[in-house]
Amino acid sequence: MSYLPRSSSGSSVIISSIITKPVRFPSIFPLSRVWYCIHTPINQTQTAMEQLDPSKSSQVVVPHPHLLHAKISSIRMAGHSKLQIIADFDATLTKYWVNGCRGQSSHGLLQQGNPEYDVKRRELYDYYHPLEISPSIPIEEKAKLMEEWWGKTHALLIEGGLTYDAITKSVANSMITFREGVVELFEFLEARDIPVLIFSAGLADVIEEVLRQKLHRSFKNIKIVSNRMIFDGDGHLVSFKGKTIHVLNKNEHALDMAGPLHDELGDSDGPNEDSASVKKRTNVLLLGDHIGDLGMSDGLDYETRISVGFLNDNVEKSLDSYRKAFDLVYLNDGPMWGVVKLVSQLCSTEGD
Repeated sequence: MSYLPRSSSGSSVIISSIITKPVRFPSIFPLSRVWYCIHTPINQTQTAMEQLDPSKSSQVVVPHPHLLHAKISSIRMAGHSKLQIIADFDATLTKYWVNGCRGQSSHGLLQQGNPEYDVKRRELYDYYHPLEISPSIPIEEKAKLMEEWWGKTHALLIEGGLTYDAITKSVANSMITFREGVVELFEFLEARDIPVLIFSAGLADVIEEVLRQKLHRSFKNIKIVSNRMIFDGDGHLVSFKGKTIHVLNKNEHALDMAGPLHDELGDSDGPNEDSASVKKRTNVLLLGDHIGDLGMSDGLDYETRISVGFLNDNVEKSLDSYRKAFDLVYLNDGPMWGVVKLVSQLCSTEGD
């Protein structure tokens, strides 16, 4: 079966600047408009992009469909006991846009109870975020800027007297929402004992609280690697554990900072007895919204990796670099249903 973008009436939308030929491919994008981007200059895609309505269905770019097909077949043949999921949190598992406004991150949702420090952190965001998403700043320079941003933000959280009670209240009042399909993805993976490593440059304590309040349950197969807070006996933040994790250095911290699999969300100070078993899972499905997220799997000696990128904003300027980096790219803050379908394909047998 060949896959071409479909209009709402079901007829094919011919996008000559993007699609070079029909391609036979497994049915992993039933709700998506699939673009096969093969050596197309980015400035030729704008008209085609404007013809597609992102409110009707998700849009996905598949740069090399035959290579993706080969990777799917390889992971299926190895079996799901060899598979693990590595996922970013902010703007990957969560939505970039919420009710027409920029959704909050695990850093951004925090209200310290001290308006002066909330304003200071917002000013840092307004200055550094455009630098984070700029395609023109070299990675090395951008990494230094991100280290600077995270360090200043963490210092303000401590200086401003953040408490754990403030985290709980901030999450309850936040505009942070999971993508449609995330719960179903987690449930599917938990039922098959497939580990999920949530690897975030955000705040582990906030992420855990978001999972509790927004999903109303925990998942025994989820591990969280993120910036972990240390509170005193009165619940006041006093420091952070370990090295700072920001959007461009996740590869430096990988599994050694992951807490063990358990029924409660959280972290362990004891030895990580699960790291060895996770490292034996040599096939990886990686989910991220930033090219730097590809480094999340650098600590693994993997055999096959499928990378899925969520390009939420700045699409025209960034699509070319994203399609060179990822196996699939979902555009304009798309849902997680395509990934759910992909995972079901990876876990299926030839007889399914």
